[in-house]
Amino acid sequence: MDALSHPLQRLQAWLLPWRCLLCGAAGADGLDLCRACAAELPRNHHCCARCALPLPGSVASCGACQRKPPPWQAAWAPFRYGWPLDRLEARYKFGRELAAGRTLAELWQRLPPPLARPALILPVPLHRARLRQRGYNQALELARPVGRALGIPVRHDVLLRARATAAQTELDAAMRRRNVRGAFALRDPVALPAHVAVLDDVMTTGATLAECARVLRRAGVARVDVWALARAPSPRGR
Repeated sequence: MDALSHPLQRLQAWLLPWRCLLCGAAGADGLDLCRACAAELPRNHHCCARCALPLPGSVASCGACQRKPPPWQAAWAPFRYGWPLDRLEARYKFGRELAAGRTLAELWQRLPPPLARPALILPVPLHRARLRQRGYNQALELARPVGRALGIPVRHDVLLRARATAAQTELDAAMRRRNVRGAFALRDPVALPAHVAVLDDVMTTGATLAECARVLRRAGVARVDVWALARAPSPRGR
């Protein structure tokens, strides 16, 4: 469907024309991105089927997953975390620029989803202190439009970040694992479907998503997938 096919969308385009968040030119295709900047967003076309790590086109899975498979079944990360997507993501996550988040969510929901659809999407939760500080959960705000587009329910009241953790940004892989160990729990006993996806904005080493997946597997979920908007291309170990 064309981005301007709905009358309300045409009215919005007339009253509030889209403007590229990266270069300031006129937006295109119903996005606050021009076509040139949208074309520069790094797609994750060739990646490990298990963890979405970007790989050469002829390689099906990364060495880390072959040696020690992660606690989830499959990963979907349609973009690589690199220029200029990383700029939009930083402005959304740390700069409180919700327009960047809406643009990222719109980009994500336009892409073909995995063939195996989960019955439920669970965004990675923030600790209540971090939520008060930031004002919104960036994973939840991405999950809602993606879930609507795919017809999959999104629940933000299932997973709980039981304790505050240090920001993962400056930690190496081993420190990230220790930082989130035991940090997540289920809010209350709840009947969960057999297939669930845990969603985050960016996947770097996978430590946060892995800890969430372990909680769900221990609760009896047969299959956990992990979804992230973008995958970092060179994590420092798993």
